[in-house]
Amino acid sequence: MTGAQSTGAHSRDQHPAHSTGMHAAATAAPSSQTLERRRRVLQVAVPAAVLGVAAATRLIGLEQPGELVFDETYYVKDAESLRQLGYEGRWPDGANDLWAAGTPGSPSPLASFVVHPPLGKWVIALGLALLGPENPAAWRLGTALMGIALVGLVMLLAHLLLGRLVLTGLAGLLIAVDGNAIVMSRVALLDGVLALLIVLAVIFIVLDRRDAHRQLTAWLERRRSSDPPRTTDWGPALWGRPWLLAAGLAFGLATGVKWNALYLLAAFAVLTVAADAVDRRRAGVALWASGTLLRQAPISFVLTIPAAAAAHLITWWGWFATTGGYGRDRLVSDENRLPGILGSLPDPLQNWWAYQQSIYGYHVGVTADHNYGAPALGWPLLLRPTYMHYTDLGDGTAEAITGIPNPLIWWAAVAAVVTLVVVLVVSAVRRMRGAHLPLLPAHGWPLAVVLTGVFAGWLPWLLYPERTTFFFYTIVITPFLVLALTIVLSAVLGNPSAPAPRRAVGATVVLVFMFVVVAISAFFLPLWTGTPVDIDFIRLHYWLPTWI
Repeated sequence: MTGAQSTGAHSRDQHPAHSTGMHAAATAAPSSQTLERRRRVLQVAVPAAVLGVAAATRLIGLEQPGELVFDETYYVKDAESLRQLGYEGRWPDGANDLWAAGTPGSPSPLASFVVHPPLGKWVIALGLALLGPENPAAWRLGTALMGIALVGLVMLLAHLLLGRLVLTGLAGLLIAVDGNAIVMSRVALLDGVLALLIVLAVIFIVLDRRDAHRQLTAWLERRRSSDPPRTTDWGPALWGRPWLLAAGLAFGLATGVKWNALYLLAAFAVLTVAADAVDRRRAGVALWASGTLLRQAPISFVLTIPAAAAAHLITWWGWFATTGGYGRDRLVSDENRLPGILGSLPDPLQNWWAYQQSIYGYHVGVTADHNYGAPALGWPLLLRPTYMHYTDLGDGTAEAITGIPNPLIWWAAVAAVVTLVVVLVVSAVRRMRGAHLPLLPAHGWPLAVVLTGVFAGWLPWLLYPERTTFFFYTIVITPFLVLALTIVLSAVLGNPSAPAPRRAVGATVVLVFMFVVVAISAFFLPLWTGTPVDIDFIRLHYWLPTWI
């Protein structure tokens, strides 16, 4: 009986505790519905928070300084001229003082020779139309909105390539707090608009890759499952690729801002053909190389290049719709008519082509020294950022705007690019030896997209060592540098299925890195926004003597 009582007592003591533990565990473990709700909230909250940071750093105090800075003297006045005349007219001497006084006036109807297409200036004109040209914030509103949108598009591209919300947020935050991206949003130059359109075009390229892969798989399945099976040796000729058409349009609009978008158009067109070939080889298409080059590549050309040309031509609509633009009313004669069949083109197109030739002649001949000229060879080392504005206020303080990126982001991103190149080389060697385990969480297509963006935006400038170039041109490659850094940070974070201690260490390292990044951005922020600060404080930011 004592034993029975003992057993009963044990049973009474054991079961409530066991039941309570099960209840606690059930209470602690969230349901799948709860987890799904949390995931959906985070999918909205993370991008929204990053965009909030981007908006704050780009819009607050946008009216400062209250004078045209750096090349705003060209682009803001050209934008107002486009708004009033439809083309770029001439402004009188001393016009900058009138703009600073809030009385910009109007340009002369006499045409001005300008060396960049008009689309970026139309974006600036949007802000002038919304707030009025007398308001300095209006001068920069268009580029500021494009800068905010660029952060959103970088997050979208990161999501498409990497597929993890934490990496989407990291990529967005890195470009949201980067100085080059902030300054190119707060100063009314063209390159921020260019960067936006290039990232948009690359997003379309990535979406096309997904769609083309799906179409290839479906085509092969249909052919192989038919009775009798039909040949698949050459692979399909895919005409239904709307994302490729959209990419051509976006690249065409980008060339309507600055011509150097052509290099990225060419590079990503080649990447698309190469990716088509790789897809067909992996799918078992026998003549994958010749099938791609002879069947699909011409179709891809037809879908992309005419769309790009048409989009670019449309950006000149103001020049075509009026008669006062530079070279618009040139008399076309037998002496200056285009050769061959091109000579039958309408006179406006002939004059437009002659104008483009003049613009090209200008660009290849720009060799004048500039105090802030920065050869492209030195860009990776961050040797000569562009100082865009400096005013000594006479009381020991000054306004300063320098287009220097966050140094930690920049140098870490350059190191990340080097790392990705090394990983690609090592992976190729490993594959030749029979090893197929990837060295990074992201490999293959994501790395190809990122590295193509970096090198297509940088290497062409090395072809013109005598040409005057500036560091702020790097805003075009900044989104891809940020993505390269994000890929390396993803390796530090570790795979979601990795052991908890490994993930904890990775998360700690990334958090510390991001904390330092944000701290450095806060330190440099006054020099990115033109906020009056003590001159001695400004000097603390000259980490290299060439940054002055």
